[in-house]
Amino acid sequence: MSPVIVVDQHPLDKVIRSERMPHIWCPGCGIGIAMRCYAQAILDSGIPLEKHVIVSGIGCTGRVAGYMKLDSYHTTHGRAIPFAIGLKLANPSLMVTVFSGDGDLVSIGGNHLIHAARRNMDIKVVCINNFNYGMTGGQAGPTTPKGARATTAPYGNPELPFNLPYLMAAAGANFVSRWTTIHIRQVKDDIGYVFQRRGFAFLEVLAPCPVGFGKSNNIEDGLEEMMLYRQRSVLVRDGDVRADELVIDLRENVPIYVGRFVDRDRPPYQPMQAEVRS
Repeated sequence: MSPVIVVDQHPLDKVIRSERMPHIWCPGCGIGIAMRCYAQAILDSGIPLEKHVIVSGIGCTGRVAGYMKLDSYHTTHGRAIPFAIGLKLANPSLMVTVFSGDGDLVSIGGNHLIHAARRNMDIKVVCINNFNYGMTGGQAGPTTPKGARATTAPYGNPELPFNLPYLMAAAGANFVSRWTTIHIRQVKDDIGYVFQRRGFAFLEVLAPCPVGFGKSNNIEDGLEEMMLYRQRSVLVRDGDVRADELVIDLRENVPIYVGRFVDRDRPPYQPMQAEVRS
């Protein structure tokens, strides 16, 4: 028989706090998958760990900051982006990543999001979009598809959701992409890619929430939602997709367009330097 090899340390133990495992996320949740992509991208980036900083807000995704073996900041609800901007302006040598959910970033934090994109702040934002407020009971949020049910919309959400890729593109982000949690290689590669690019980068990652969103919409478990992503995802190679085609509705058999939608090289925000007169 071949000898059994016991590995004392997993390669990601360098960036993930394994002593805090098991994590708190529900079975079938996609946040852990995205966190692993982020961790792997950090290891592959060549940027020293002490230069990486992660900032999160409140919500299920906000717990990611506490699991990373980096300088980590768990901020108040909706305030991850202004906190991250302050870090970057105080120390421009840092690689500052905001890792939070759609409720935190797009609802209470929505104004910060669009103005950070408008200013082209040199931070990276990973938005885990699971279409609801998962931590607080599955309420409808700004990305809940129209007609989808939620605990606060038992007869179906009457509102149109935000179209995040087009919102970020229109606001002025240098980089915008969308993937799902079945696209682990693409998520990892895009995070690594924006580490090497200046300016505001926004990555939307569609992730299952079987306990919050799934239970209200007859999606049995995380695997079923992942299969929907697999069946419906359509890769866009040139980013030229009309705004209405990027709207997501998991109830209907319509494509979910994924890919890189914006990749430009506008100069990032630079604070004005006051002229000193002698």
